[in-house]
Amino acid sequence: MRVVIVTESFPPDVNGVAHCALQTARHLVDRGHHPLVVAPAPAPGSRPDTDAPCPVVRIPSLPLPGYPQVRVALPSRRLAAALVSHRPDVVHLASPFVLGVRGMAAAARLGTPAVAVYQTDLAGYARTYMGAGEAAAWRRIRSVHAAADRTLAPSSAAQADLEVHGVPRVRLWPRGVDTARFRPEHRDEALRRELAPNGELIVGYVGRLAPEKHVELLSGVCGLPGLRLVVVGDGPSQAHLTEALPGATFLGRRTGDELARIFASLDLFVHTGPFETFCQTVQEAMASGVPVVAPAAGGPLDLVAHGRTGLLVPPCDATAVQEAVRALAADPARRAAYGAAARAMVEGRTWAAVGDQLIAHYDDVLATRKTAVAA
Repeated sequence: MRVVIVTESFPPDVNGVAHCALQTARHLVDRGHHPLVVAPAPAPGSRPDTDAPCPVVRIPSLPLPGYPQVRVALPSRRLAAALVSHRPDVVHLASPFVLGVRGMAAAARLGTPAVAVYQTDLAGYARTYMGAGEAAAWRRIRSVHAAADRTLAPSSAAQADLEVHGVPRVRLWPRGVDTARFRPEHRDEALRRELAPNGELIVGYVGRLAPEKHVELLSGVCGLPGLRLVVVGDGPSQAHLTEALPGATFLGRRTGDELARIFASLDLFVHTGPFETFCQTVQEAMASGVPVVAPAAGGPLDLVAHGRTGLLVPPCDATAVQEAVRALAADPARRAAYGAAARAMVEGRTWAAVGDQLIAHYDDVLATRKTAVAA
C-alpha cells in the first residue's frame, strides 16, 4: 500500500502529532508498505531527517507568532507534486489544520481516499488563548473532517465530542506506547539522588509548558513537605512557571532513553492539561510503572483507571491536585500497587498493535470507496 502522511508536525518537533506521525511511518515500513511524509520545514539549523524511516518532503514554513516552537506551512506546490509523484492509495492527514486542509483538497482532486486523524483540541485552545471562538473552532473542525472518508479519534471522549458537533464517520483509534523504552527497570537511583538529594519523593510533569497545559496548578505541590517537583519540557510559559512553581527543578526538553530514565525515576506523575484528546505522557508514565494523577477529562478518562492505576481529579482544580498528590505520597504501598497495575494495563498497547489497527482502517476505507464506485 502506498500512503502519503500529511502532518502538521514531524521530528525534530517534540509533540504528540510529530511522535504519532513518526511511529505511523515506521510501522508502515515495517509492514512492507510505502509511506511518504509531507511536513512543515523545521526551524533553521534543525537536524536533517536522517532518522526518518521514509522519504520526507518539507514545505516552507514560518513560526507561529507567540509560539515559535510551532511551525505553520506556507502555500506551496510541493504538496500536490508529492501526491502526484507518490501515487498514494490513501492519504493520511495527521491533525489537519493548515497543511492538512491543503492535503485534503489535493487528495480530493486526485480522487484518493483520505483518513483524518483528530489529535488537537482546537476548541479548547481557542478558549485558552482567545477567551472565545470555541464555536468557530468547531465549525473549522467539522468542515475539515467532514471531507474525509474517515476520521479517527484517539479516545472515547474525543470521539463523543466530534460526533456531538456533527463530524461524520468517526471511529476510535488510540495511540501506542513504546513499552520496551518506557519500563520500570530504567529507574535510576543516581538520578534520583541528583534530583532529590535529601531523599524526597519525586513528583514529575512532562509536556509542553504552554497556557493550555495549566502547569501552574502544581503550585500547591511545591509546598508539600518531603516532595520535589520535577518539570520536563519547554514552551512559551517557561519563564512564568519558574516563578509560579518555587523550588521546582526544570530540566528542559528531554527525549529518547534519557526521558525514559526520568519517567521511571519518578514516584508519581501528574498531568494538569484539561484539553488532551489522548495524553501520551500519561501512557508513558504508566508504561514506566509510575502511578498517575490526571484531570477527569478527555484522553485520561480512557487511560487512568481511578483507584487502580492512579487518581482522576476535577479539571483545573489546584486543591484537588494537591490533595491527590498528598494522599499518594503518604501511602507507598498504594503507589506501588498503582504503578504495577499501570504497567500491566498498557503492556498490550504497543505501536505495532495500534499500527495494525490503523492499517485495518485504511483497508476498510479503500473497500468502502471501491464498493461505492462499483455501485
